Amino acid sequence: MTAGARELFDIPDGIAYFNTASLAPTLRAGLAAGGEALARRARPWLIRGDDWFTGAEERRGLFAGLIGATADDIALVPATSYGLAVAAANLSARAGSRVLVLAGEYPSGVYTWRRFTERTGASMLTVERGPGQTWTEAVLERLDESVAVVSVPQVHWTDGASLELDRIAEATRAVGAALVIDASQSAGAMPLDVSGLRPDFLVSVGYKWLLGPFGLGYLYVDAAHHGGRPLEENWILREDAQDFARLVDYRDTYQPGARRFDVGGRTAFELTPMAVAALRQLTAWTVPGVADALANITDRIAAEAAGRDLPFPHPRGPHMLGITVPEGVRGRVVPALEESGVFVGARGTAIRISPHLHTTDEDIDRLFGVLDTVLGRAGRASGHA
Repeated sequence: MTAGARELFDIPDGIAYFNTASLAPTLRAGLAAGGEALARRARPWLIRGDDWFTGAEERRGLFAGLIGATADDIALVPATSYGLAVAAANLSARAGSRVLVLAGEYPSGVYTWRRFTERTGASMLTVERGPGQTWTEAVLERLDESVAVVSVPQVHWTDGASLELDRIAEATRAVGAALVIDASQSAGAMPLDVSGLRPDFLVSVGYKWLLGPFGLGYLYVDAAHHGGRPLEENWILREDAQDFARLVDYRDTYQPGARRFDVGGRTAFELTPMAVAALRQLTAWTVPGVADALANITDRIAAEAAGRDLPFPHPRGPHMLGITVPEGVRGRVVPALEESGVFVGARGTAIRISPHLHTTDEDIDRLFGVLDTVLGRAGRASGHA
């Protein structure tokens, strides 16, 4: 059962938090695990040699299970930018080819691929949507054999507008391009199966829909790239690194699979237990279960918005949506909401609403009560008392 899980989060009464897409609230289990980890780290004589590896390996395996991968396919990275940099360093493009991205895409991806085009002689292809067009339709319309890399998310980060990755993946393979997916705004909240999608790389941060701490992210690497070049060379990635007494017997061989792409500080004694606690909870809930529960919440939010003629994207992910408010009041909405204990994200022209399983009907009532006041519709009744 995934609904009504507010007690699992440290969110006081009077706070309506709708900004998971920016920074997720921490589970109480994560807070407890983090406290224990800090206390243990304060006494380093309690940390054994195996502890440099076991937590990281559990974290790797848990994330793999959420996306249909194996532990050998997962590298532990600190940020989206790091994962995308690994992808860019291990892909190539002929001069004159193109890298396809969405208009308004997350900046880290755009900057990474711009640098990639400088190195390869390729160019950027920024896809815009036409009137009434979905992102999927826009991508498929522009995707041809001139494209070397397709770099797309599962939902657009500004408003939750969704993409059909299965169709895009098939079309990408058909033209011989590489597929890179930024799942930072969907992993943990929308079903993902890399065994079917077969992307070259997929990256996600851990502090959004994976409910973990800042600084611990994940990179899926297709087996075809397991022999690639990592961004850095560090001791813990090398074969037999567990044998501390022989670390100066320098080895050229790496740990198996995608582990060669791990960031050097992957052990993260203080943070790893928090991430593990969150991934265990998501595994227990299941991602489809989370998606269904969040769809129920966002469907009500969408209905309330539609009743007020406030536009939002179609199609969209089950877990977030951007509501467009009139330009004349746009600058007043977020401050007014925060004064009433309601927290959202402002991205572009949209007020991005991203709840989680802590969200209640009362939270939604408070959200639209404030919007009604700002919009001059104070008499408008919400769908719930």
